[in-house]
Amino acid sequence: MRRLVVVSLLGIAAAFASPQQTFGQGAGDFLPVGEMAPDIQVTGATRHGVLSESVSLSDLRGETVVLAFFFKARTGG
Repeated sequence: MRRLVVVSLLGIAAAFASPQQTFGQGAGDFLPVGEMAPDIQVTGATRHGVLSESVSLSDLRGETVVLAFFFKARTGG
């Protein structure tokens, strides 16, 4: 019975807890739709491994760009 009460209280606390942002920046930092993204330079990776040269967003101007983030990729986690 005590276990049920503890689990219930934890569930209620979780339901009313305010969500916290854990990754990224504040909501005010999003770009408006249609606005050009700032130039960034990153080390790219493919299914075959990490690219030897970094990739700049300005190098891909005029092309479709999809950014995919896999936080636990290549970490064994």
